[in-house]
Amino acid sequence: MNTRMRRAAIAFAATSMAVSLAACGSAKESDDGKKSDDKASAPAKSKGDALKIGLLLPENQTARYEKFDKPLITAKVKELTNGKGQVLYNNAKQDASVQAQQVDTMITNKVDVLIVDAVDAKAIRSSVQKAVDDGIKVVAYDRLAEGPISAYTSFDNKAVGVAQGEALLKELGDKAKKGKIVMMNGSATDPNAGDYKAGAHSALDGKVNVGKEYDTKEWKPENANSNMEGAISALGKKNIVGVYSANDGMAGGIITALKAAGISPLPPVTGQDAELGAVQRIISGDQFMSVYKSYPQEANTVAELAVAVGKGEDLASIAPDKVDSATTKAVPSKIIPVVSLTKDNISDTVLKEKFYKLSEICTKNYKAACDKLGLK
Repeated sequence: MNTRMRRAAIAFAATSMAVSLAACGSAKESDDGKKSDDKASAPAKSKGDALKIGLLLPENQTARYEKFDKPLITAKVKELTNGKGQVLYNNAKQDASVQAQQVDTMITNKVDVLIVDAVDAKAIRSSVQKAVDDGIKVVAYDRLAEGPISAYTSFDNKAVGVAQGEALLKELGDKAKKGKIVMMNGSATDPNAGDYKAGAHSALDGKVNVGKEYDTKEWKPENANSNMEGAISALGKKNIVGVYSANDGMAGGIITALKAAGISPLPPVTGQDAELGAVQRIISGDQFMSVYKSYPQEANTVAELAVAVGKGEDLASIAPDKVDSATTKAVPSKIIPVVSLTKDNISDTVLKEKFYKLSEICTKNYKAACDKLGLK
């Protein structure tokens, strides 16, 4: 029962007590025994266009955050608020404790809405609660943060893993069971990594032999490189027929390890994010595939959600889906589809959506490969 319904149901004499409890962000038990928070679901007071929106991104190892997410979100907020909205930005550089401090700073700066892409979805819970208790609405971005969030947008994370697994399986063909594959999953602290892993396993289990599998600390390419060196040593370089890599940064570290071991031809290596280096590796044949995710669509969506939440508007048209976190039921959400990226559809994806210019991709070292693929 939300705050408004309680006020309607109780006598006038108790109204001040209900208001007092709501002001303190009092939690209640939902029917399933999980905690929820009235403040998270209560409509925000309209702030008009002069919104102050905090944006906290998780790391700078992946090129997307500084190149796409930050500028796209900032520009869309400006557009939606007639130039009056303000975006305050910070990056946690893969440190959950730093991100908690950044939330505190956003509270001090009295932002109206906080967009959070969590370093650690569980660890951020108390910070989300603190922001909500201070009257700040929180929108989870890309990773489903725990705590009383008001809205969420991301890609279909399990579909990412399925796309990666199915692409790898198709490329392996009759080699699928003739050797071993290595699975290089993402960070165990990232809930998205668990979804990618589950999706990949659903496509691969029973159809390949997994020789080694790793949860890669902090998604770092150097950690993936080290893990891959260990896998090569344990399995033997002639026995590795493919590598599942959860993202492109790790794929780069993996491919470096494969080349250093003298493995040729390289086995197919998957990826995700359509990073520029990965697109070039796909063109040259070093990396087999990536997953293209429309960051413009995701960034525009989170900006729309943040502005709507800040203005106290209905979210149904922006966030038609519902997602449950470990702490919050039926979070209004927008789940965005993904596309398997190979050398065959570069023109229809990253070039068509102007992720990169042709000149950025087809530099001197890749011109011949681009010409061969008809990328002109």
